Amino acid sequence: MYLCGGFSISCIMNQIFKRKLYDRLLKWKTERQGRTAILVEGARRVGKSTIVEQFAQNEYKSYILIDFNKAPKDTIALFDDLTNLDLLFITLQNTYNVQLFERGSLIVFDEVQQCPRARQAIKYLVADGRYDYIETGSLISIRKNTQNITIPSEEERVTLFPLDHEEFRWALGDKASIPLLRMSYDKKIPLGIAHRKKMEDFRLYMLVGGMPQAVNTYLTTKNLREVDDTKRDIIRLYEEDFLKIDKSGKLGRLFMSIPAQLYRSSGRFVAFNTLGGVSENTLIDLMQALSESKTTLFCHHCTDPNVGMSLNKDLSRYKIFMADTGLFVTLCFWDKDFTENVIYDKLLSDKLDANLGYLYENVVAQMLASAGNQLFYYTFPKDEKHNYEIDFLLSRGNKLVPIEVKSSGYKTHKSLDVFCEKYASRIGERVLLYTKDYQKDGPTQCIPVYFAPFL
Repeated sequence: MYLCGGFSISCIMNQIFKRKLYDRLLKWKTERQGRTAILVEGARRVGKSTIVEQFAQNEYKSYILIDFNKAPKDTIALFDDLTNLDLLFITLQNTYNVQLFERGSLIVFDEVQQCPRARQAIKYLVADGRYDYIETGSLISIRKNTQNITIPSEEERVTLFPLDHEEFRWALGDKASIPLLRMSYDKKIPLGIAHRKKMEDFRLYMLVGGMPQAVNTYLTTKNLREVDDTKRDIIRLYEEDFLKIDKSGKLGRLFMSIPAQLYRSSGRFVAFNTLGGVSENTLIDLMQALSESKTTLFCHHCTDPNVGMSLNKDLSRYKIFMADTGLFVTLCFWDKDFTENVIYDKLLSDKLDANLGYLYENVVAQMLASAGNQLFYYTFPKDEKHNYEIDFLLSRGNKLVPIEVKSSGYKTHKSLDVFCEKYASRIGERVLLYTKDYQKDGPTQCIPVYFAPFL
């Protein structure tokens, strides 16, 4: 059991990871006092079960963890009849050989999508009030398996993302870098000679990614080829999961096509390029499934760039990013049996001869989403054949923060300039995220990409 400064610490092969979601769970426990359950959503292998079990060990007198992937049929059948909760609790305690204490114990429904009745039971279990309840769920089988049950209103939801940049630095034993970077960002101070090292550190994060297994492999081997093998195993697992949900294979093909779609820079995800002809209803179902899998991030076009962008979301026009940039890198080179270390070495040293704009866009999307932002972008006509594009739009107070992302040190930002002139009254800070040190270019803040979480 481990506890450190209010954060979850998970131990995998002697490697310890702190996760910020721990504080969110602690706030729920303290403030709700059993009046709601909480569902921790996230992609497979992102660490949901680990953080929840560590939280249970640290914060409760006792707990029972029911893994519905492994639970016997007799245990699952207990949730078919809730007329006698005393019998339910006595049976669970004897089955798992754990004594529960009123207002001192937690019951965890792990992979709750495998037992829809247990999720429906949350309403009555919370009303009973004796114990706290945390659920975990992954992929859209949550939705598929709850079509005929009542979703409890007493259920809060949180998402566990892959390790963010700061959590990754913690895993490497570095607690100082991110607070120092934030200080530099807040004071708008260039890093000078330190910038090159910070960019190298950041590219390492992009290559390894934030999936706990991949981070663990890097820490134990320092071999990027072995890291790539681990990431390929995760991607294959996702492919298998998608096939369980969509036996036609269309869902998996959409997922695997994300790097190619971003590379084309067409300003939107075009399903036809991957699937050919498909009905609108089928496409809607596939895209909803892809979004709810938590393996991807949808960035919607905003029809009217203004605060309250959710009101102007174009549901038919979007870009799709991967939730983990490390997996994205591996998928970019999926045509090889492994991603050659020379490719990783060149990416790490920023010497790969390729347009990596799509790679930097993906990591920015990941960082903005992990920081709690919904993702929006905006395009508008440049001429008859071309568009200006603002890569990301953030709403801050009553103003917009338009963001353009560059994979190089060039500080040209024509789209940003034209957009800010067109919507001058709506603009707060205007930002170019790129690979060089901080500087100002007129009214535009040219900011190193590793500052993105602070925006």
